[in-house]
Formats: sequence, C-alpha cells, structure tokens
Amino acid sequence: MSWKKLILFGALAGLLVLSACSNNGNDTASNENEEKNSEGEHSGMDHSGMDMSGSGEVPEGLEEAESPAFPVGSTAVITEAHMPGMEGAEATIVGAYDTTVYTISYDPTDGGERVEDHKWIIHEEIADRQEEPYEAGAEVKVEAEHMEGMEGATAVIDSAEQTTVYMVDFTLKDSGEEVTNHKWVTESELSSEE
Repeated sequence: MSWKKLILFGALAGLLVLSACSNNGNDTASNENEEKNSEGEHSGMDHSGMDMSGSGEVPEGLEEAESPAFPVGSTAVITEAHMPGMEGAEATIVGAYDTTVYTISYDPTDGGERVEDHKWIIHEEIADRQEEPYEAGAEVKVEAEHMEGMEGATAVIDSAEQTTVYMVDFTLKDSGEEVTNHKWVTESELSSEE
C-alpha cells in the first residue's frame, strides 16, 4: 500500500471517529430545554442556595394552630413541590401554626439573581411588621433565613393567604436526602395518606 493511500485511509478513519462522537449540539440543546422545563415546574425559583432543613425554631409571636387538619405527629403527603423531590413525599408534621403566608420576590443581599415568587415566608418573618397582614404589592424587609441572601432583603409581596402552615420532616423522593424542620408547607399542599 502506498503512503498516500495509507494517509488517506487514516484521515478517513479519523473523520469517521470524530463524526460518530459529534452530536451537532442536539443533545445539549435538548438537555438545556429539559432543565428549563424542569425549573419551570417549580415556579421558576432557583433553590440552589436553599437549606431545606431548619433549626426547628419558630419566629417570636407565631401561634400554634388550635385544631389543624394535620396535627403534630401525624403524617401527610406533600402534593405540591416547591423544589424537586418534594412532591409525593410522606411528611411528618412537627409544627402547625395559624398565620398569613406570603409569596415574595426579592434581590438577595449576597448579590445573587433576583428570586421571583418564592414560596413561602410567614407574617412573623417580616422585620418591623405591622399587625395586619400585608397585601400584594407591599414592600417589606425579610427576616427569614430560608435561602442564602434572603435575610435582610427587601421584598415585594406577590400574594398573601391566611392559612395553617406546617413545619415538616420528609425524605426527598429523588435523592433520598432526609429533610428536617422544613419551613413552610401550607395546608393546601398536603393531603391525607391513603
């Protein structure tokens, strides 16, 4: 075999290998779309800085619910996920409180990207709060520490709802990670086990 044919054969073999490894970006685009769709299922919130477990301490002035639908010690199923792995998880109720819950949008104090429609903070996690619940559009200072950069942030109230909120323990469905004293899940986001 002549050198020219040998070089030509080697070059063609190399091109064949390279073209077999190439995906023309289709897989990457597909993965990016899947990630965007997955994020969209959780209200567009980035929870990378969220510590899902909490200390179990509750804000001063928060009152325990007198007759919650899910009493402390009972179990329920989480029906609406704030983040991946929550939906369908069995939760043990460790606290039940009557209050006003808010979804908020804010710019984190650590310079991170703006957080939109974050679920949930409660009335007792607002600094220098008024006695009456806030309405959508009100601007407040957040005392909650649910996510990095949240404490001390100025937020806009997106929605407000008077309800029972729960602190719960559960295991993430997607990773098996145990979460303790998670704040907050609303009564409408839980259902009785069947």
